[in-house]
Amino acid sequence: MRHFTSPCLATALLAAFISTNSSAQAIKLSVDLTDAPRNIFHEHLSIPTRSGPQTLVYPKWIPGNHRPSGPITNLVGIKFSVNGTDLPWERDPVDMYAFHVNVPAGVQQIEVGMDTTTFSDSAGSSGAATSANVLDLNWNQVVLYPQNSNSDDLQFVASVHLPSGWKFGTALPVTQASQDNVDFSPVSLTTLIDSPLIAGSHYRKIELTDGHDGPSHVIDMVSESEYGLAMSDSDMAAYRSLVRETSALFGARHYTQYHFLYTLSDEVASHGLEHHQSSDNATAERTLTDPGLHLLDADLLPHEFVHSWNGKYRRPAGLATRNYQEPMVGDLLWVYEGLTDYLGGVLAARSGLRSQEEFREELASTAAMLDHRAGRTWRSLDDTARSVQILRLAGATYQNWRRGLDYYTEGIFIWLEVDTKIRQLTNGQKSLDDFCHVFHGGQSGPAMVVSYEFNDVVRALHEVAPYDWASLLRQRTTEHASHAPLAGINGSGWKLVYTDKPNLLIQAGEKQRKSLNAYYSLGFAINETGTLEDVIPGLPAEAAGIGPGMKLVAVNGRRWSKDVLRQALRETKNSNRPLELLMENREFFKTYSVNYHGGEQYPHLERADGEDLLSKISASHAASK
Repeated sequence: MRHFTSPCLATALLAAFISTNSSAQAIKLSVDLTDAPRNIFHEHLSIPTRSGPQTLVYPKWIPGNHRPSGPITNLVGIKFSVNGTDLPWERDPVDMYAFHVNVPAGVQQIEVGMDTTTFSDSAGSSGAATSANVLDLNWNQVVLYPQNSNSDDLQFVASVHLPSGWKFGTALPVTQASQDNVDFSPVSLTTLIDSPLIAGSHYRKIELTDGHDGPSHVIDMVSESEYGLAMSDSDMAAYRSLVRETSALFGARHYTQYHFLYTLSDEVASHGLEHHQSSDNATAERTLTDPGLHLLDADLLPHEFVHSWNGKYRRPAGLATRNYQEPMVGDLLWVYEGLTDYLGGVLAARSGLRSQEEFREELASTAAMLDHRAGRTWRSLDDTARSVQILRLAGATYQNWRRGLDYYTEGIFIWLEVDTKIRQLTNGQKSLDDFCHVFHGGQSGPAMVVSYEFNDVVRALHEVAPYDWASLLRQRTTEHASHAPLAGINGSGWKLVYTDKPNLLIQAGEKQRKSLNAYYSLGFAINETGTLEDVIPGLPAEAAGIGPGMKLVAVNGRRWSKDVLRQALRETKNSNRPLELLMENREFFKTYSVNYHGGEQYPHLERADGEDLLSKISASHAASK
């Protein structure tokens, strides 16, 4: 895997690190996973070296997280040694990810022993990475490497010892597997970190292709129970269709095999993290059998799969760093993540993981959320991408005023607008699919990285359909506006409307999170404890003086419940009286009069004038190839 960066400096630094009488030997890494059920891994590394002061580093800037998320606080029990004798070491006083050690004369290899606790990080998420029955191993959590190295040039030979009887899935090439021990082929540090491993006591493997017509595609599944692995025949057919749809969309594959790593558990953190030849996905244990959970996560695997082309193969130059200590620049995340979010939703519909109605309901709920983002009046979309380091773990409180990682969701509507514009400019002869062929296609083959800048995106779009794409994209990413860019919806023959009929995605989300979404009526969302998760500036609740973090106690003099609040909302349409909400604000109570008379309000897409381009966008394309 190449980053297309100059290897000269990295080669010189690496040569200085390794002993003069040895070639570039591989670093040996063994990981004992047998204590995964009690949330700890044990690692041992043998690292070629030379005598004198040396610095080893722990990966800090993690691909896919786009930020310095390496879980350094989870690294414990660190010991450096030579021939059984411990060596003194110290952490750098400024860079917490760097460790200094003085290697005695004549020594060509040092040993490192350390442990990794797994309670608080799973692929960059805040929850656990292991449980009594499953584990998720991201290699960046268990390695050290020589400072200033190029990750493409460092070779690692890894092995794992699994809990007894557990089975595993990974795209990392296996040399041999016997009982609970697995040895892997030598690979670069880049490939190692790009190839996570999942394992569990309940495992299922689903072949999506036979491997004779292109690369093999596999779903490796682990769960807390056999029930969690109960994928339906229709879902298996949809995932096989997904593979065909990506072929129609991109026209090439930049990998030799692909593994959908899928963990179904309520005990580990839900997440999705892209890799070149695999994706690391985790959802609730009942996702495959609970209709609401299934609906909410239907686009997870399509989204992460798209990243193999958009994010791993084609990567913004600011994210294509040569190692894991160099800072990343996220300016083009509205392409990296925004285009992927758009294509992931489209492919979920094209493959049958979501119905056409569900596809439109997802677009409507996302459009409504963005259209009520008060923070867009002061913060541009481009700034949300540049601020990923500080926004990623920010909570829901005041998110509507602060903004969140909106480059994901708002990117959907930027690229929907581009898609509809291309179709209009070419009288339906071309679409964003043609851009994907031009920009992400090329020659099929092994994994590689081709970086790009903003102007490369503009040139590829212009090649498909001549237009002033630079001005349009700059306007969409840098403007401060009171409303979301919904020209793509309006240009596709639909419009955003609000009615008292529940939105399917919002309804499923309320059930999963045990919350009530009154954002588009009163202007707040409330959880099962009565706490207001956020309040939208300018809407009735905020205008009455209510803020996020307050707790609702009573509605019109009656103890609050979700049913009581919903009924009170319905009755506002036939009443001139304001809603009386008794709120608890820490130690104090106050009744607020909320002047609202619109009933329940939920977003939907309604057919409008013009050609129905949206249905053409979301219809299966593989069948026509």
